[in-house]
Amino acid sequence: MDKILVEVFIPAANQTYDVFLPLKTKVHEVVFLLANTMTELSQGYFTGSDDSILCNRNTGTILNINSSAEELGLLNGAKLMLI
Repeated sequence: MDKILVEVFIPAANQTYDVFLPLKTKVHEVVFLLANTMTELSQGYFTGSDDSILCNRNTGTILNINSSAEELGLLNGAKLMLI
């Protein structure tokens, strides 16, 4: 399988979305795509920017933007947060 299903929480909008992430794509590309998508879906509560980050929702650890989901060991059901 080349994708995983993760849960992305947007604190600014207090909403959670299920998102398929490609395993081989670097996190910086994923953050860019997620930020743009979540800006539209959050009805203006969240505004994505170049400073948007993706982190582990349980621990608060910021994901390395130069690694892929596979390299970070992300699995189906991972809980992430976009801020």
